[in-house]
Amino acid sequence: MSTLTYVYSDSTAVLGPLALQAEPHCYDLCSHHAQLLSAPLGWEVIRLAHDEEPHPSTDDLLALADAVREVGLSYDPAPSPDERPPRRTGIVELGRRGHLTVLADPDA
Repeated sequence: MSTLTYVYSDSTAVLGPLALQAEPHCYDLCSHHAQLLSAPLGWEVIRLAHDEEPHPSTDDLLALADAVREVGLSYDPAPSPDERPPRRTGIVELGRRGHLTVLADPDA
């Protein structure tokens, strides 16, 4: 995967590594289309070297796991069947499907 960026003022197309953030005038291309890329007559194509197989970052995954763990640990223990369930402050249940529950924290 590659990201294509046009620099209109320089009549240049830059093809580089996949961008980490969305930009309005950038286009993500698969490897096949990145190799076949051509530019308009009079334009220059700059191909920046990058790894063909990007290595996934564990930072995002670890941050997500930490956030889920933090929310999960903030719950009160399950009440006995004859007790009324405690009210969770700030956490709102939006819906359920099977064993999954969608939660929202309106204070966040």
